Amino acid sequence: MADRYRPKSTAQRAREGNPSKAAIREGVIVPRAVLAEPDWNEAFKVSPDSTVESANVRCRQVASAEWRRVVPILEVAAGIGEVDHTTVKDLCVCVARIDQAERDLSERGLMVTAERGTVKNGAATIAGQYRTQLARYIRELGLSPSSRSSINPPDPADEESDIWD
Repeated sequence: MADRYRPKSTAQRAREGNPSKAAIREGVIVPRAVLAEPDWNEAFKVSPDSTVESANVRCRQVASAEWRRVVPILEVAAGIGEVDHTTVKDLCVCVARIDQAERDLSERGLMVTAERGTVKNGAATIAGQYRTQLARYIRELGLSPSSRSSINPPDPADEESDIWD
């Protein structure tokens, strides 16, 4: 189902037709950049508590692996620029937090004993919220098969030209 709040991409409007005859705007051109991997110690701080620190170490590893997996693809396919750094970093943090929540669910189970009896493990709710956010990042960055169809890859011939000329 189409998202009625998001405009269709230029390619999609051209492919499906433009019955309103409204002007089709080209997208904003962002200067391409090679994104440097962030310092994951800033997102997952070092903790004196050994349990928290072991979880943070794992989160740093998962986020770093996701960065190394996704960024090369985005640099080629979507032509991401420095302006996209925060979005890609947040995507990696989401993946790491989902991994952390899933590990907690595997260790403690879906139901946990609390002061008032057996209750739902809060990690299940947290994982669901991060998955919702991750789905948005995937759609925005063109990382799903359906969203990739709306991205126009950058033209390699444009590498030499300066977009600000």
